[in-house]
Amino acid sequence: MELPVIDLEPYLNRNTEVPTLTPQLITICSEVSTTLKETGALLVKDPRCPAQDNDRFIDMMERYFEKPDDFKRLQERPNLHYQVGVTPEGVEVPRSLVDEEMQKKLKSLPEDCQPLTPTGPDPKWRYMWRIGSRPSTTKFQELNSEPVIPEGFPEWKETMDSWGSKMVSAIEVVAEMAAIGFGLPNDAFTSLMKQGPHLLAPTGSDLKRHGKEGTVFAGYHYDLNFLTIHGRSRFPGLSIWLRNGKKVEVKVPVGCLLIQTGKQIEWLTAGECIAGMHEVVVNKRTLDAIKAASQENRSLWRVSSTLFSHIASDAVLKPLGHFAQSPLADNYPPICAGDFVEKELAVINLKGNKGAL
Repeated sequence: MELPVIDLEPYLNRNTEVPTLTPQLITICSEVSTTLKETGALLVKDPRCPAQDNDRFIDMMERYFEKPDDFKRLQERPNLHYQVGVTPEGVEVPRSLVDEEMQKKLKSLPEDCQPLTPTGPDPKWRYMWRIGSRPSTTKFQELNSEPVIPEGFPEWKETMDSWGSKMVSAIEVVAEMAAIGFGLPNDAFTSLMKQGPHLLAPTGSDLKRHGKEGTVFAGYHYDLNFLTIHGRSRFPGLSIWLRNGKKVEVKVPVGCLLIQTGKQIEWLTAGECIAGMHEVVVNKRTLDAIKAASQENRSLWRVSSTLFSHIASDAVLKPLGHFAQSPLADNYPPICAGDFVEKELAVINLKGNKGAL
């Protein structure tokens, strides 16, 4: 199955002085909401997010992840739940290893749709970088902390802020279109995203050390945030599960962005959208890309150009609008978004306690 590609340009170029959308735009918005509901993922093309910007970002992150471990650990902040700076490999624990309910769900999947079983924590590094303004007062200071800048990368802040801001802008447009498609006010989601702890969170996986077929870089899991967006990686390996349980390997065309549903949009829609399950595994297409990169003397670090968009930490997660009348609404009781995030982080071993896990 090929995911549809939604071109955001017609919506971006609409006449904003006219309060109503054209039938064509209403149809596109409906396609956005329907695709997110049925597949948990969406490919978009945003003219404000050119492929060369993604390449510039990945080039810099490859150089960073190639640095010695001791250098990278200088940017480690476990006391802040690893929500800024670097997260070393072996820290993030796949939810499928610790969540009994998820393990039951796995066993119910058809054999050809089963995820690979990780043997321990994920063997990938990650870097967390805040995008956008932070609230002046918040109950969740750790989730809204100042960023960490590694030495020797004078272009770091501009590159991170530029690419991250562009991806947040793409998310905001998709969030508006999805709200319209779901029959909500166009700002139903974006109003809750203002000053959210959005995270540019690229991963780095060393394919020299972990390039064997079947290696699990990110075990079967969902994302705890609102919507996740990725630029195209230079090494394939991401698979998603559709709502019907079918496993699909994702192929992101050049110049496109992949968007996935997280747990917060599931909460806001009372399960109309569910958090999309996914994994990252070394497969045959990954091996082909490793061979090509080796022949061309390119980096063998697999970098994901990933951004997690969030609902603001002090906002309340609860079913919105007509979703509050859903028979499933009771499964999604009101909870402060920051409390929800900290609860989820504790499960996957990222909620540090003054440096000790």
